[in-house]
Amino acid sequence: MPINVFVTGGTFDKEYDIINGRLYFKDTHLPEILKLGRCTVDVNIRTLMMIDSLEMTEEDRELIVKHCKRCEDEQIVITHGTDTMVTTAKVLVAANIDKTIVLTGAMIPYKFGSSDGFFNLGSALAFVQALPHGVYVVMNGKFFNADNVRKNTRTGYFEELNGPATV
Repeated sequence: MPINVFVTGGTFDKEYDIINGRLYFKDTHLPEILKLGRCTVDVNIRTLMMIDSLEMTEEDRELIVKHCKRCEDEQIVITHGTDTMVTTAKVLVAANIDKTIVLTGAMIPYKFGSSDGFFNLGSALAFVQALPHGVYVVMNGKFFNADNVRKNTRTGYFEELNGPATV
């Protein structure tokens, strides 16, 4: 069974404009990352949007839900900006989709060369194959139940709200 990867943008796919000193979006880096990581997992990549998650609207989240529902396969990874990843995860939980859905992202853009995105994407691909149906956030080698996670903005790490994640 292939894993469907839905791209929404976020730091994962940001580029740096050296002239203006700004981050922007061009194309997703996922095919290049998977090739460099020597990934042999059957993956279908689909770009839904290329936006910063702080700019994500209810309509954008509904589009993500719609694609997750319509997807024939049961394993889905969503690359997402970390600032509102938990919000989108909770919307997906409320949609009650009987699939394994994993959201992941990066704190440092891939194009910076020292991105955590490589590790987070690899972890997400592994966890989506191993976890039961449900919605999860995967960051820094850990999985979190979507209703028991937050981004700690002081440390830059995701953490459980009420104890370790369970399956």
